[in-house]
Amino acid sequence: MTEGRTAQGETLLYLTDEQLRQGAEAMFFAYRGFTADPDRILDGLCYGRAHHRALHFIHTAPGTTVNNLLNILGVTKQSLNRVLRTMIEDGLVESRVGRVDKRERHLYLTEAGDALERQLSDAQRMRMRAAFRDAGPEAVAGFRRVLEAMMDPEMRRQYQRLREGRG
Repeated sequence: MTEGRTAQGETLLYLTDEQLRQGAEAMFFAYRGFTADPDRILDGLCYGRAHHRALHFIHTAPGTTVNNLLNILGVTKQSLNRVLRTMIEDGLVESRVGRVDKRERHLYLTEAGDALERQLSDAQRMRMRAAFRDAGPEAVAGFRRVLEAMMDPEMRRQYQRLREGRG
């Protein structure tokens, strides 16, 4: 590690309240940018971010249950049911009765749902790819460590399970 990197790393341990406030503001504006492209696509379809999040996690874990999706998204059952109902009616999501437990509903994207999810995610990946390319590999790894460190312990466990493919 070079001296500059060591000095820079050490200064990160002693951030002022002003630097932290600026970091929080940067996150708010980055989130607006990150969601802007999908928001435009969703707006034309009369959908919102809740629809996008549901599509994303159903795509990530095909066959996930409604209860699992509730846990991941941290929304009310009523709210999720409203979102799922519209996407099922519009042919984006398919709900299948569980084979073992008939009370469970397993969720899958249809071809149309998969196409919409890909369109939304491609827009975000393009933005992230450009930002990561500009920042460089060390910044990318550091960014992920910062995000993971900000997660509550249970959320971090959920995130790690998703990354390991155990939805």
